[in-house]
Amino acid sequence: MNVAPHLIWLLLGVAAILVVATLIGAFLRARVGPKGDNPVIENLNARIAAWWGMVILLSLAFLAGKAGVVILFALLSFSALREFLTLTTKARADHWSLAGAFFLVLPLQYWLVSVDWYGFYSVLIPVYAFLLMPVVSALRGEPKDFLTRVAETQWALMICVFCVSHVPALLNLKIVGYEGRSVILIAWLIFTVQLSDVMQYVWGKLFGRHPVAPKLSPSKTWEGLIGGVLTASLAGAALWWMTPFTLPEAAGLALIVTVMGFFGGLVMSAIKRDKGVKDWGHLIPGHGGFLDRLDSVVFAAPVFFHIIRWYWT
Repeated sequence: MNVAPHLIWLLLGVAAILVVATLIGAFLRARVGPKGDNPVIENLNARIAAWWGMVILLSLAFLAGKAGVVILFALLSFSALREFLTLTTKARADHWSLAGAFFLVLPLQYWLVSVDWYGFYSVLIPVYAFLLMPVVSALRGEPKDFLTRVAETQWALMICVFCVSHVPALLNLKIVGYEGRSVILIAWLIFTVQLSDVMQYVWGKLFGRHPVAPKLSPSKTWEGLIGGVLTASLAGAALWWMTPFTLPEAAGLALIVTVMGFFGGLVMSAIKRDKGVKDWGHLIPGHGGFLDRLDSVVFAAPVFFHIIRWYWT
């Protein structure tokens, strides 16, 4: 896979945004909390530093080609699956099914994506893993919390493996006149969805008054949602020239993926509140765990993938 010039420009643009954000963060720390005692400023700078690391990692994967992208998202799926299953109900009877999830289903899903076996990777988890993994647990003969244990493991696989695998699967789409540039679709999707997350946070902090779901996430407000979605949709539409979409198509797709991203964050917040935790993990300073960064992408990626597959291939 050749490196498209448009991808280089997009990565340079993101780097420029991060440089500006870093300078703003340093300025705010010097003016507001020079001793590092302002939690809002410190959280902001931790998030910016983490974004530098994530952007560098994604850039290296993009520049490495299809193998790099598939391996990166397989590792992200592994980490997200571990975070999810850490909070779920389990019994000794589930050990073999959990081992199968990590070391059989996950690598098989990404191998199928890498060889573009769409007919298999589109049904491996929602059909075969969904039906056969409970059998493995049932054969161990432990009925206590069986439905809860099985359902939580199935949900973990769907969210952390099946949905995430649709990001590298975008590389397999054969769009007439856009051959060899599908990696830009991944970059566009992640940029648009993650920008929406950031701008929802910013607009919410500035003008947020009315929570969308107060019991789930008081910080997610209607003002933040509308401001973030509109800002990211405009940014996604402005990048239409590097995609196979027209300007109106890019705007419509950006609106769809940002709204789906918000739904993903809301659903994953509901799960965290049910489990009594604030974050899925603590590996990314200022962001929580890997699943805290992937929660919006996991809902947007499959929808984006299938819309492109149905209408552009």
